[in-house]
Amino acid sequence: MTLRALPCLILAVSSTLVSTAWADGPGKTTDFGKREFEANCASCHGMDAKGKGPLVPFLTKSPPDLTQLARQNNGVLPMARLYDVIDGAGVPAHGSRDMPVWGRDYRIKDAEYYQEAPYNPEAQVRARILALLEYVSRLQAK
Repeated sequence: MTLRALPCLILAVSSTLVSTAWADGPGKTTDFGKREFEANCASCHGMDAKGKGPLVPFLTKSPPDLTQLARQNNGVLPMARLYDVIDGAGVPAHGSRDMPVWGRDYRIKDAEYYQEAPYNPEAQVRARILALLEYVSRLQAK
């Protein structure tokens, strides 16, 4: 093998490893938004996103039915507003908030995971939130 072929081989092997590591099974790919929802949202909003998760009895305010967000907004999913609510940017440090500040949580977890490895924390958080929002958009009632 020549040295010129080595980068192609490395790319092919790494692509195979990544796709295998992230696959849900043979011929299936991972739905990152769904995984994000199940890991961070379903406990309050429920697996069906209708606001009836197992933690609801312990909450002071009932979580909204996420399947109705577009319907309640003239048929348009308010992506920018949802992004801001999930990210929590601009939330007063000591103000009240019914929902966890997931942006901060993502930043902390990603920093723990990547440690000294170079990564872009803002891009990482943005990708996670956008994957989640894409999944929520698929849940909207028709």
